[in-house]
Amino acid sequence: MKNYAPEQLVKISRYQNFFPTLPEDLKKDIYSRMNELIEEEKYYCDKGNYEHMAQILTSISMYECLQKHGKTEEEAYKIVSEEMWKFLDPSGMQKLSKKGFFMSLMKKVVPLGFSKKSGIGWKYTWHNDTDGKNEFHFECNQCIYAQILGKRNLLKLGAMCCHADIINYGELHYTDFIRTKTLCQGGDFCDFLFVRHETDAGDGWERTKSI
Repeated sequence: MKNYAPEQLVKISRYQNFFPTLPEDLKKDIYSRMNELIEEEKYYCDKGNYEHMAQILTSISMYECLQKHGKTEEEAYKIVSEEMWKFLDPSGMQKLSKKGFFMSLMKKVVPLGFSKKSGIGWKYTWHNDTDGKNEFHFECNQCIYAQILGKRNLLKLGAMCCHADIINYGELHYTDFIRTKTLCQGGDFCDFLFVRHETDAGDGWERTKSI
């Protein structure tokens, strides 16, 4: 069983570099709020959801506690979102996308990774059997970000997390990442479509402006 302790969750969250820079009294309040949230959301606190819950619970707690310590809502959201996005490094995925086997690798690795790192509350539809060799297509039909954040009127934090996919996949070589909707942005599901081209972006095709 994973250790659902605030200190451990923060250490694996996308705030692991930012959190140590915060004042001690703010850190204490964030940990305290996370303990409350762990109890409130214990239904989702299983092994598969561990990494997702680290992002969700740390984001909520930091966003709320920053406001408690004097930041406006806008300032708190700006800090939480920008620090999350700053942590992301898409260079490895971009380098890998130069390889000719990239699409076949994605079709194998992504479903496997999701099966291991998705606990209760998730549901996917995979289209591997109908995709051509240059397409990889799936949908997320149920998402714990939308479920947990939606009931708290904090879907903007979910949309913030959705934007991480744009950062990670939006500049892949030879590959267009297409997403038209997400659950956290009012869609009935999140759609993911990767389309592989013979040439790189700008040489005969333009990247889709996904959400």
